[in-house]
Amino acid sequence: MSAGVVQRTVVVLPERWNGVLPAAAVPALRAAERLLADATVPDEVVAATGAVRADGWGDDGAAEVLLTADPARADGAAVVGLPDGAALLDAVAVMDRLRSPGGCPWDAEQTHESLLQYLIEECYELYQAIEDGDREAVREELGDVLLQVLFHARVAAEHDDRPFTIDDVAADLVTKLVGRHPHVFAGSEQIDTAERQERRWDELKRAEKQRASSVDGVPLGQPAVALAAKLTSRTARAHLPSDLLPAGAGVGDQLFELAARAKLAGIDPEAELRSAARRFADSVRAAERAAVADGADPHALDDAGWRRYWSSGSG
Repeated sequence: MSAGVVQRTVVVLPERWNGVLPAAAVPALRAAERLLADATVPDEVVAATGAVRADGWGDDGAAEVLLTADPARADGAAVVGLPDGAALLDAVAVMDRLRSPGGCPWDAEQTHESLLQYLIEECYELYQAIEDGDREAVREELGDVLLQVLFHARVAAEHDDRPFTIDDVAADLVTKLVGRHPHVFAGSEQIDTAERQERRWDELKRAEKQRASSVDGVPLGQPAVALAAKLTSRTARAHLPSDLLPAGAGVGDQLFELAARAKLAGIDPEAELRSAARRFADSVRAAERAAVADGADPHALDDAGWRRYWSSGSG
């Protein structure tokens, strides 16, 4: 180190200690003559790292590293922050605490089956937030969906026969994404359009899953319009003639035919039906508000009343 140059590094830790230090801090820690920790750092971290409590730097010119949980604490030093995704470790730790003895009794009682209703609800709430273009709600609802993933993985870790952890889930996901993008990670292929990538994804997926049918793997529990559209999409890729799609006289066949026609035309029938349903709900509310403004009881409207306020409520 050059004369007169004081080597000082601030290492920013998560608010909740998870036992992890940023890898980029290792060189500074190795070179440090003194390891300090300010008041934002928990006692357990001080004990684990061998740091010394201090509110500022020493004045003897020694190479120092200051541990802090305050991202604004630069003090003119080099700053090593946490990598993207570090807060996910906090989320895992919080879920573990809630589920463990001494945690939350309600969380401890949940099973994969009991959590299913919340998984569906949170996904739909995220869907609606995206439809509404509400950025704050999207951020919040993404967290709620993430909670479901963390919760199910934590429950799975306690399984008697075939346990797995959130790390297993993440590792499987990484393997899948890398394996299905050889043009990105292996450089063995060239794919220059989203359409070609979608076809290649399906090819790799069929080979990986060893699927015998073009409709294997389609989740049959999804909403019916979305299910019809997905089946139409899958069979179209398998070159099924469109005249073989359902087109009978029954209501179900007619709904399927309408959804199939939309999908083949590049339209998402589920999204279209949702938009129509939401517009209808807005019109109902508008008419009811118009009735209230006119002194009428919106819960006691007859045919004529609905028609009157429908036009005035809809502008």
